Amino acid sequence: MTEILHARDLHKSYKMGKSRLEVLKGLELCVNAGEFVAITGASGSGKSTLLHILGGLDTPDAGYVEFDGRRIDKFGAGQLNRFRNKMVGFVFQFYHLLDELNVLDNVVLPTMASVGSLGWPARRKKARKRAVELLEQFGLGERIKHKPYQLSGGERQRAAIARSLMNEPRLLFADEPTGNLDSETGNGILEILGSLNHSGQSIVMVTHDERMAERAGRVICLADGRIVG
Repeated sequence: MTEILHARDLHKSYKMGKSRLEVLKGLELCVNAGEFVAITGASGSGKSTLLHILGGLDTPDAGYVEFDGRRIDKFGAGQLNRFRNKMVGFVFQFYHLLDELNVLDNVVLPTMASVGSLGWPARRKKARKRAVELLEQFGLGERIKHKPYQLSGGERQRAAIARSLMNEPRLLFADEPTGNLDSETGNGILEILGSLNHSGQSIVMVTHDERMAERAGRVICLADGRIVG
């Protein structure tokens, strides 16, 4: 299998008063294209910190992350923005949808951001068509004009997944995507992620629920700042 991401000797700590809390201690991780990897561990084990570093949302104190063989810590500001906008997608526990926009406009935001205000008029029709197709794929075709606060939790998460896929990312990061949902609704979200992976989408998911993690193709566990399983 082709390696898409490799984290090498990651270290991360945070200052806590007069002391420092070591969160990651020389962590190594590789992800192959087409994999569905679940990262588990106790609260505070560094799962979300790791995911944010892998996705370029945070930086390690030492070590580095390679994506397609390129070190993302060597990216300039513009390259890093393009990486986060086009090469990877993000799904979070709390959706992060904008209540002032309807569902369709929320979903097209990544494409709008990638082309800017000058390029948007030429891309608008194609982008909105893709957004509608994604929303229909996730059962939200009748909700495109609704505001996020008019949706259920499961519907909001499905809209967030659609948004994360707008620019066809190589790798999807999901941070506790079922953590704010009941078990039945959460299972529905995992069915969607599993279907995406079956279609070839690479996914790295953080979850505290080992039963949810078992739906992934590979499960690793963090403890004491390192991978233990």
